[in-house]
Amino acid sequence: MEFKMSLVVPMYNEIDNVDFFYERISEVLNKNNYDYEIICINDGSKDNTHARLKEIASTDHRIKVIDLSRNFGKEIAMSAGLKYSRGDIVIPIDADLQDPPELIPSMVEKWQEGYDVVYATRIKRDGETFIKKVTASFFYKFIRRITKIDIPADTGDFRLMSRQVVNAVNNLPESHRFMKGLFSWVGFKQTSISYLRDARFAGKTSFNYWKLWNFAIEGITSFSFAPLQLAMYLGFIVSIFALIRAFFLMINTLIYGNPVPGYPSLMVTVLFLGGVQLITIGIIGEYIGRVYGESKRRPLFLVRETINIDIEAQQQEKELYKL
Repeated sequence: MEFKMSLVVPMYNEIDNVDFFYERISEVLNKNNYDYEIICINDGSKDNTHARLKEIASTDHRIKVIDLSRNFGKEIAMSAGLKYSRGDIVIPIDADLQDPPELIPSMVEKWQEGYDVVYATRIKRDGETFIKKVTASFFYKFIRRITKIDIPADTGDFRLMSRQVVNAVNNLPESHRFMKGLFSWVGFKQTSISYLRDARFAGKTSFNYWKLWNFAIEGITSFSFAPLQLAMYLGFIVSIFALIRAFFLMINTLIYGNPVPGYPSLMVTVLFLGGVQLITIGIIGEYIGRVYGESKRRPLFLVRETINIDIEAQQQEKELYKL
């Protein structure tokens, strides 16, 4: 069965990984005689990542480079790669080689069995702190409970998708993109394979705990209204306790008179209610902010330069963002 494969590789300050990634991925793909293209998206890198990609692309036309105008984030960079991909199957993969390219032939075998999506599930995560592992596990369990979408646990972006699935993802209009959720939302026939995730080959991850926290909020608010419902339930519970408290104060006043209430208890009550209100406003603000962002209808990304991208693909991209 003849087919073309597209690998989508978002890159941000990956100069230490570019050469080894290219050597290792090329060895795997050439060994299996795949017809392939590797789409590298330079997501506003501040080092020499783009310069090195240009050098490699000048000698290997299967390497295609998309240089974004600034750093748009990994989710948007991946979306750019998906839109420029032309393969019958598409595989997003990170340049840090935590996801082993040697797993690709097993993914292809599953696809040939009839699956539209073959995602890789991590059974071990080397090179990550205990806190990150625990919080990641909690996040996946939490989001699976609050959303109707079956988002696989311990599964990243490393997966094989058929052209039909990629087209479906490309047609989704939202600008706030939680790709793991979108890959699951489109459905189709999906299966998984397990693997041991390695530590980064070189360099440091750009994801700190603050970015991971915002990433988690993005995922939760993109696929669930549960935070709004929880805020409503919290307000309801507080109101019930307030009515009960008011009832006891009324009975106590009728029986014992009306002594001056204590200042500490009054402050605790005021601060508690104020905190509940601020949390609720913050949750509502998250959703309103996303509505505001979507209403602008700005393009997902802007491209400064492309290398080895065919004219047809560029024309389609122009039509896609034609004003």
